[in-house]
Amino acid sequence: MCSPCPALAAAAVTPGPANRRRGSHRPAVSAQDGSMSTASVPTLALNNGTSIPQLGFGTFKIPPEQTRDLVTVALETGYRHLDTAQMYRNERGVGDAIAAAGLPRDELFVTTKLNNAFHAHDDALAAFDRSLDELQLDHVDLFLIHWPLPAVDRYVEAWGALEEIYRSGRARAIGVSNFEPRHLRRLLAETTVVPAVNQVEVHPWLGNEEVRAVDAEHDIVTEAWSPLGRGRVLEDPTIARIAADHDRTPAQVVLRWHVERGDVVFPKSVTPARIAENFGLFDFTLSDADMADITGLDRGERIGSHPEEMNDTGR
Repeated sequence: MCSPCPALAAAAVTPGPANRRRGSHRPAVSAQDGSMSTASVPTLALNNGTSIPQLGFGTFKIPPEQTRDLVTVALETGYRHLDTAQMYRNERGVGDAIAAAGLPRDELFVTTKLNNAFHAHDDALAAFDRSLDELQLDHVDLFLIHWPLPAVDRYVEAWGALEEIYRSGRARAIGVSNFEPRHLRRLLAETTVVPAVNQVEVHPWLGNEEVRAVDAEHDIVTEAWSPLGRGRVLEDPTIARIAADHDRTPAQVVLRWHVERGDVVFPKSVTPARIAENFGLFDFTLSDADMADITGLDRGERIGSHPEEMNDTGR
């Protein structure tokens, strides 16, 4: 196996130590005047020498007609990492917001994901071209297989298409989403490029530790989707207590927990105040006891589909 090669410097963010992964703590960072800025967001090194901002703005279930305005709010707040997907049907709005913002392209990190319907090699290549058209970009920073669809059993074929896209330079890194250990091990055995990222469900009620351990073993960064458990974990008494101790909101405490574990996190909100709140993570830290208490809430409870059971291609 080999790791991807082209280098990317995220100019608007401050790189963190490349070897910080699971269980690590990061120091708080804030702007000199106490306000938050893009320089407050640490990055993680990917296995191909590129770097990824540890906090991003998610666009899952944001209606297409609202996407441009909400992504604009996120960019104005300071987010520079944007996560979308072909199946979200809002890539055009993300691209419109990027175009209107006029930010230097190398200050942005843009992720999209392959539609489940297009795991066939040529279909995947064509779908990626459509994503670039929708996003109005000549490349993305990260392109992922959205789900492995084990009953369909074409994710290895799809990965071959992603390797071609990566080698063309139109994706600065490639990775997977919702891959269980057996899916990862098959890719490692049958293909060439090691995924840079595995985006999976992680929140205090689902630590997903086995997947995170396999990711770490192969220097694959874990990204946490549904990091707040779709809001359900925010009423947990343990989280409420820790939030009160730090004079923070429950959402900020949970997102900080993800960051200190060494994962990438990208909360979604359609409320400007919440978008700003979720950005305020880097001027406080959690204690070892706080971290242990939140990690101890894990009860294996999924909010979304299990990757072994998701086989819907939408066709």
